[in-house]
Amino acid sequence: MKEEHYTQLVSQAKSLVSGEHDLIANMANVSALLFNQLEDVNWAGFYLHKESQLVLGPFQGQPACIRIPIGKGVCGTAAETRTIQRIDDVHAFSGHIACDAASNSEIVIPLIVNDELLGVLDIDSPKFGRFDADDEAGLKQIADILIESQRTL
Repeated sequence: MKEEHYTQLVSQAKSLVSGEHDLIANMANVSALLFNQLEDVNWAGFYLHKESQLVLGPFQGQPACIRIPIGKGVCGTAAETRTIQRIDDVHAFSGHIACDAASNSEIVIPLIVNDELLGVLDIDSPKFGRFDADDEAGLKQIADILIESQRTL
């Protein structure tokens, strides 16, 4: 069931970015899609790699931290290690940055274009253990669609 939902989301994401190369516009639409179509999420958006840190990009949800140092928190760890971070309980994550006290679990997918860190896709949930392997696979596909829209420049 979840796989079918992600198949639909992947298709919608492809349609949203098709023919559009503006990164901010594509991030805005993808964050809106994810925020509105995923259950039990309270934040969905992007941080961009700028000036050796992560800077808030397009998102849906409550106001968020504007700058995150590379290596700090879940987003900064994903950026530094260039690996997906799927955290069941953010309060148990060493160095967690609490932008929204309502967030209890998080998944962060690094966006790598031509071996360069572009930024991260960050999704938070008030539900502990909200994200599983199916979410990781589906969100990675959606992140890859966004990355591909930048490779065609």
